[in-house]
Amino acid sequence: MAVTSLPSGGDGEESGIVAEINITPLTDIFLVLLIIFMVTSSVISNQGKEVDLPNSVVASQTPAGVTVTVTADDEIQVDGQPVSIEGLGPALETALAAAREKVVILRGDRSVVLGRAVGILDLAQEAGATGIALATKPGAATDG
Repeated sequence: MAVTSLPSGGDGEESGIVAEINITPLTDIFLVLLIIFMVTSSVISNQGKEVDLPNSVVASQTPAGVTVTVTADDEIQVDGQPVSIEGLGPALETALAAAREKVVILRGDRSVVLGRAVGILDLAQEAGATGIALATKPGAATDG
């Protein structure tokens, strides 16, 4: 903390002491923390089981919402937490109640059978989802 004396007004008496706090290091720390937060939040949003997403020619950015991941081994996760098929409905209700956006994003491996995906999306609508989305990766949609 720097302590400086103000120049006198010509009367020869000492003026009061002014104490200043240098906020530049504090601002630097906040900016570094902001950068760290931005980097870690993007890493956290992409976590979960590794799935081979199907390709799509027009792949847009995935919206915010509750993510349901189905792997090739038929493991199911809701926002990164493993659940059984019987516990999927209650887990979706809990996750949708806590989510700001009532959208369910299905991240299914390309080997997941369409009947399984439709059943999961049906459970999502019963749990209160107002929208559904399918996660894809950019590329040619004709690959098998």
